[in-house]
Amino acid sequence: MNNRLGREAPTGLLVAVSPPARHGEPRRRYTSAGATRRPALLLAALVAGGIGAAGLDLTDAPAASAEATSVLEAQQALLGEDDDLEVMPQASVTVAEAQVRLQEVAASRAARAEAEAAAIEAARPKTVFPIDGARLTSSFGPRWGTTHQGLDLAAPMLTPEYAAADGVVLRAGSASGFGLAVYILHDNGDVTVYGHMEKVLVEAGQYVDAGETIALVGSRGQSTGPHLHFEVYEGGLEGSRVDPMGWLRERGVDVDSAL
Repeated sequence: MNNRLGREAPTGLLVAVSPPARHGEPRRRYTSAGATRRPALLLAALVAGGIGAAGLDLTDAPAASAEATSVLEAQQALLGEDDDLEVMPQASVTVAEAQVRLQEVAASRAARAEAEAAAIEAARPKTVFPIDGARLTSSFGPRWGTTHQGLDLAAPMLTPEYAAADGVVLRAGSASGFGLAVYILHDNGDVTVYGHMEKVLVEAGQYVDAGETIALVGSRGQSTGPHLHFEVYEGGLEGSRVDPMGWLRERGVDVDSAL
């Protein structure tokens, strides 16, 4: 079908053309305002593909397939030209919702860590025997016409010595009669004393946990062999010295199994 406004395109579309200009008049072009826009080109390609496919002889399968392929390639080419088009995935949550979730996870982890730390603290022994594998060679009480103020616990040289309970080191270093000694203040005001060690591993002002290694067994000072001399001052350095065995038993230490 032919007329002044258009002629039949090979694919069945009517393509607009300019009518012949009168003598002396400039040739006019009929152009749509959005003809140069890519969405319009894409729509035209889609429509052309649909109409062209409808006008094909379905018995000619190779020709139909070839033309459908060419239409698809044209559509993909048009889409590929939009390099400056930024396509964002559809958001499932807002930034505010994501931040709330992050805060919830952080709070949960903090609570879990706090619970784990509390469980570890609850299971930790608060009082321990101050040495492993030792032999009691002298108890608290009368000895050689005087009063022995502590326990003598014989052990091989450099055997680890432990803080009997949590506390702060009051003194650490040289001490008369002991050669070297460590004094630890505990939360109830009592002080434990460790003497005759070969090496001190803590310093004054340091916090120690029950069972923490504070020194290594030695035989310094007034000593007849390597051992730990262990004393307890009840109520502080100005308080009276008490039997360390009873002090340990009162705090749940099985001294019989320790020796």
